[in-house]
Amino acid sequence: MRLNEISPAPGSKKTRLRVGRGASAGQGKTCGRGVKGQRARKGGYHKVGFEGGQMPIQRRLPKFGFRSKIAPLVAEVRLSELAKVKGDVIDLDVLRANNLVPAFSERARIVLSGGISRAVTVKGVHLTKGAKAAIEAAGGKIEAVEAAK
Repeated sequence: MRLNEISPAPGSKKTRLRVGRGASAGQGKTCGRGVKGQRARKGGYHKVGFEGGQMPIQRRLPKFGFRSKIAPLVAEVRLSELAKVKGDVIDLDVLRANNLVPAFSERARIVLSGGISRAVTVKGVHLTKGAKAAIEAAGGKIEAVEAAK
């Protein structure tokens, strides 16, 4: 195979439609633009979504969805990720410092995923029932916050 022998697959390249080249060409006279009106003109401008004065679809359909800006941002931390944390006390500031939760998160929840082998003390962080049981089974303690749903 040589460079001059390479060609596109048959049928993959269509010839450009040459409008305004007579009636026999199939797109003569009005060139597929219909008769008169704004869209038939050369500089016929209309906005995106304009439907000729009819109520456009983006205004006909109802609005939906809402995201409260007041709702606290809760980050989830896996139990196995607590192994990355140095130190015995784990709170929200320690999780932020170890890049386990985003800096803007207001609360954190530890979920049971993986396991933990060392004893840690969890302060001010929500836990699921399974995560709480796993931490206590490893000899750890939970302070301040009750188990989250």
